[in-house]
Amino acid sequence: MLAFITAFAVVFLVELPDKTMVATLVLTTRYRAWPVFTGVVAAFAAQSVVAAAFGSALTLLPDRVVSLVVALLFAVGAFFLLKEGFSRDEDSADEAGTHADVPFWRAALTSFGVLFAAEWGDASQLATAGITARYGAPLMVGLGAWLALVAVAGLAVLVGRKLAGRLPTHWIQRVAGVVFAGFSLVALWQAF
Repeated sequence: MLAFITAFAVVFLVELPDKTMVATLVLTTRYRAWPVFTGVVAAFAAQSVVAAAFGSALTLLPDRVVSLVVALLFAVGAFFLLKEGFSRDEDSADEAGTHADVPFWRAALTSFGVLFAAEWGDASQLATAGITARYGAPLMVGLGAWLALVAVAGLAVLVGRKLAGRLPTHWIQRVAGVVFAGFSLVALWQAF
C-alpha cells in the first residue's frame, strides 16, 4: 500500500504544473470534454503500464536523448498550436466555447495520441519507473500513478470547459503554443 500511496502523491504533485495538463486543457477547449477525457485516461493507462513494466529500463536511457526527443515533440506541438492559433482571422466566427464538430472516436483518438506522445520521458513517467524500481511493486505503483494522472486530467478537463466558455479558442491555442515552445526550449537546454 505504501508503493501505491507514494506513486499517487508523487505523480499527482509532479503532474499538476506539467505539459500534459496543459495539453489536456487545450484539447478540452477544442473538443467535447467526454471524448478528450476518455482518450487521455486511456493514454495515461498505457503510459503507466509502460513505466511500471519497463521502469528500470527507461531510467537507463541517456538523459540527453530523452531531452532531445521531448524538445522535438514540444517544438512540433508549439508549431501546430501557433499555426492554428494565428491562421484565423481576428474577425472570424471563432466563438468562445465552440467545439470542433468531430465524432467521439476521432476526438478520443486525437487526445490519446497527443497525450501518449507527450508522456514519453515525462517527469511522471520517470517517477513511476523510479518508484517501481524502489518498491518492486509494479502493479501498485502503476495503479497509483494512473489514478493520479486521471485526477489531474479531470481537473484539466474541468478548467478547460470553463475556459472554453469564456475565451476564444485561438487565444488559448496561442498561449498554449507559447507555453509548449517554452517547454521545448527547457528540454533542449537540459540536453546540453
